[in-house]
Amino acid sequence: MFLDYFALGLLFFVALVIFYGVIAIHDIPYEIAKKRNHPQQDALHIAGWVSLFTLHAIWPFLWIWATLYREDRGWGFSDEKKRELILEGEVKVLMDTVSDLSQRLAALETPSKKAPVSPESEPKQDQGA
Repeated sequence: MFLDYFALGLLFFVALVIFYGVIAIHDIPYEIAKKRNHPQQDALHIAGWVSLFTLHAIWPFLWIWATLYREDRGWGFSDEKKRELILEGEVKVLMDTVSDLSQRLAALETPSKKAPVSPESEPKQDQGA
């Protein structure tokens, strides 16, 4: 008789833990969105509740949706203005390099006038053998 009541109590306890676990798990994408200050956190919260009725079939997509946005960089990998500044800086460096190389090439292509070499400045060769 005692084991019957113990089994029934254990059954209710397990059912409550599973029920609470499902409720707690469905809210994880919303908590991520709230932590990241996601602009669509209300939609994520409602979609989380809808996922309960779909037996969490859409829950992985909610997780991805919640983790895509970060407050410091938005939806992308970097801030667009920073990327433009980086590209602008790279273009300036490349333009400077091209200009420098053009000057060096022009200096190499123009015939240089060498000063005549005087016999005193010529290196003396060994006439040993």
